[in-house]
Amino acid sequence: MDFLTIIGLAAATLTTTAFLPQMFQIWRTKSAEDVSFIMLITFILGVFLWLIYGIYLQALPIIVANSLTLFFNLIILWLKIKYR
Repeated sequence: MDFLTIIGLAAATLTTTAFLPQMFQIWRTKSAEDVSFIMLITFILGVFLWLIYGIYLQALPIIVANSLTLFFNLIILWLKIKYR
């Protein structure tokens, strides 16, 4: 694994795990009132497009980061709808 891939994986880890506190906060408080629905949908669509781009390039950091980020944000979306 080359140095740039390691940097990409480190960046992917940081940006992806940044969503975990928000997800756990919503789960714990049963409230997603402060999360914008429009922002969440827009972000999910953008992450999905990044995932397609990463798959096309066969870029592991992009694929891993955006797969996990998409998964976490779909959970946040589900929680937002559930705790409406």
